[in-house]
Amino acid sequence: MFVNAHNQSTSSTVLRVLFHCQFLLALLFVIGSSAAPAQQSSLRLMPLPSSMQQGQGTLALNAHFQTGFSGAHDARLDAALDRFLWRLDRQCGEIRRMQSTAVAADPMLLSIQVAGPGAAIQSLDEDKSYKLAVTTAQATLTAPTTLGAMHGLETFLQLVTMDSGACRVPVITIDDTPRFRWRGYMLDPVRHFEPIDEVLRTLDGMAIAKLNVFHWHLSDDEGFRAESKKFPRLTEVASSGNFYTQDQLREVVAYARARGIRVVPEFDMPGHSSSTTIAYPEYGSGEDLKSLPLVHDAPRAELDPSSEKTYKFIDAFVGEMSEIFPDAYFHIGGDETDGKAWLASPSIKAFMDKKGFKTPPELQAYFNQRLLPILTKHGKKMVGWDEILNPSLPKDIMVQSWRGVESLAQGATQGYTGILSAPYYLDGQKTSEEMFLADPIPADTTLTADQQKLILGGEVCMWAEQINPETVDSRVWPRTMAIAERFWSPQSDRDVADMYRRLRVASLELEDVGLTHRSGPLRLRRNLAGVMHPDALDLFASVIEPISFGDREDIQKTDSFTALNRLVDAVVADPPSRQEIARDVDAVVNHTANSAEAAGRLRLRFESWQQAAPLLQTWALRSARLSDAADRARQLGALAQAGLEALAYLDAHTSPPADWSARQKAAIADADKPSALIRFVFLPSLQKLVEAAASPNPTSATK
Repeated sequence: MFVNAHNQSTSSTVLRVLFHCQFLLALLFVIGSSAAPAQQSSLRLMPLPSSMQQGQGTLALNAHFQTGFSGAHDARLDAALDRFLWRLDRQCGEIRRMQSTAVAADPMLLSIQVAGPGAAIQSLDEDKSYKLAVTTAQATLTAPTTLGAMHGLETFLQLVTMDSGACRVPVITIDDTPRFRWRGYMLDPVRHFEPIDEVLRTLDGMAIAKLNVFHWHLSDDEGFRAESKKFPRLTEVASSGNFYTQDQLREVVAYARARGIRVVPEFDMPGHSSSTTIAYPEYGSGEDLKSLPLVHDAPRAELDPSSEKTYKFIDAFVGEMSEIFPDAYFHIGGDETDGKAWLASPSIKAFMDKKGFKTPPELQAYFNQRLLPILTKHGKKMVGWDEILNPSLPKDIMVQSWRGVESLAQGATQGYTGILSAPYYLDGQKTSEEMFLADPIPADTTLTADQQKLILGGEVCMWAEQINPETVDSRVWPRTMAIAERFWSPQSDRDVADMYRRLRVASLELEDVGLTHRSGPLRLRRNLAGVMHPDALDLFASVIEPISFGDREDIQKTDSFTALNRLVDAVVADPPSRQEIARDVDAVVNHTANSAEAAGRLRLRFESWQQAAPLLQTWALRSARLSDAADRARQLGALAQAGLEALAYLDAHTSPPADWSARQKAAIADADKPSALIRFVFLPSLQKLVEAAASPNPTSATK
């Protein structure tokens, strides 16, 4: 049954009022809960500096603002300052005008002092520290290199607030340096291609997060994404027309360097090489591949480690890419090479027998031994996933662990450097809290001090089986900011509530430099609903999140042509409502001083869910792309009713009927089952509320 236009319009209007009232109450709660006696607690810095001391007073920026250098500066720092002024002008207004009209005799409100420009090719060990001192009269930023100064400018921007009609910076002294040297983000544009504009705006977000390594996964079974002049068939045959030209590759390297970010390319070998062997079968192991695999778990091709032609090809290709990517590190992949094709090939099996290799891992170790001098010849150090770790390789290779902290620590005990990625796979749809608390070197580590030095840091990973250019930002940001703080800030930084407070502000900052993590999902929800103001869908989206990569893959079996435009693609992991509802429920069941306000916010939420549920079910009947969400919409209404009844029993301090608790818990259990590739984020909190209402002596939530 479809509702008529008048009734649907009326429902939408009522819902919009409820939605906005709920939003305002939640906002007031967040503002109130973030207030604290300590002045420093209101700072919005992310990542937190390694050391800071806040004083009294502020520096006003709206009167004769001028900034400049006291001493040396280079073109890279000049450009960084110009970007800084544009963003500060956007926050405060008239900044660039005041800067342009200032005269030399005017005092500088922000003085930048840099000892030197840094290396021509950014290195792992380059000094990234800075000091920022702000008084009521002036701010001074000092750094050993341009890199540190750029980090300091980002921190200054985060300190700026509008107060009493002026932009102000608190009096503060910051002495900051990163905890880890390798703070990376990996983007996979192979499974679903990400255009150059997406890559560039990602680098802008990385600069805000103080991440310093862009790991670019440029080849895999499903495609080859980097143009080669020496081997043109790699993109002519094996890219489906989607690849980066060499000019674009160089553009990304230059854009990244301008923001203090290194670019490390990954070209997968010897496994995950279907795209390479389709283009040049002579380097493969005899697999009969006719086209690029569409299904992501399809059989994978492998390079032939027994053929000298393979190493000549790699030598020429690495040499060509080394002229584009100047970084000292070159990622070879090396993961998930099962060697089935090797064992099935008579010539490769004969080669293994001759060498005395019993298993594919032994042959892969041989391949890496042959690959290492090729990389060295071109001035590169080897980086690879866990599988490259082998005593036959020297200690200066670097292992990227997708298996976990234990695997990483095992490499360190053997003397190998490494970085951690296992807890930071964004497609796992983990909460910011989970990833923020996961540490490359846990507090209870058994590694010695020298072994800990071999853990260089970590990388966030964004695999692309289930993303496209419209949805990628919403999967990456703002959660990556929480992980970036783990890589930068002291290990003692563990305050989850404060992290979330600052993360919400950082999300807006990211949006302001062009990221689409907020606008992208909203645009897709408008498309799904077919209306300008999809309030019901927005409300629904605020309390659900995608299921994990593995769970979705088991249900949907995505491939390169899967249309990623359903409700699951229009929602984000770990939405703010998870924490907001949990805090309100805790306040109600624990009878805190603000329990009445918390109960009011919950009641308004539940009423808005009730109002939204019928409209959502109607839209689900109308749209094929929303059809699988009909049951979830029904459950939303049932869960809302459970919440309202629980609040009513608590408010009346009366016990519910004997079977009430069982019925509500059954509804919650039903909503916890897989459906529509999405899951509710508030079920544990609602369960707690129901249990409190069903307790023998419920107490009023408003007392």
